[in-house]
Amino acid sequence: MAMRNTLFVIVLCGLFATATAEEIGTVSTKFKWLGPNDKIAVEVFEDQGVPGVACYLSRAKTGGIKGAIGVAEDTSDASIACRQIGPIRLTDEVRTGKADGEEVFKKRTSLIFKSMQVVRFFDSRRNVLIYLTYSDRVIEGSPKNSISVVPVQPWPDSGAIGMEISAQAPDS
Repeated sequence: MAMRNTLFVIVLCGLFATATAEEIGTVSTKFKWLGPNDKIAVEVFEDQGVPGVACYLSRAKTGGIKGAIGVAEDTSDASIACRQIGPIRLTDEVRTGKADGEEVFKKRTSLIFKSMQVVRFFDSRRNVLIYLTYSDRVIEGSPKNSISVVPVQPWPDSGAIGMEISAQAPDS
């Protein structure tokens, strides 16, 4: 019984570990006689592990009757653009690369077997965060992907810079 409760708590934590997206808007791409049209949705989420970063996703949403009842499989087409929206404070895990590949967003794109994910990497040499979106499936994923790079910059009027930025003058 205790083992089952522990497993339940672990699964529950995993469900809430990734961010949820807010829908910004949609455009129709294909008319459907029955059910909603096929669409491209624009959504935004904030990286819970790195406050100060928001990512905007555009992704395909299948309409029709299957889309209306939630059993359609969306295509793997997606695009991402992430931006600094406030002071960035990097944890030691992110700064040292221990959190590289960490899932920061996940959305189901079919009834059971397919999802779209966003994972984060940190390039310490260039002081940038890299966000990768891709689609996976239980049997076979898709090579379609998109990345966005966010330079970690000082934020005006915050006094915080996230990471120390070298004051070295560039070589001339």
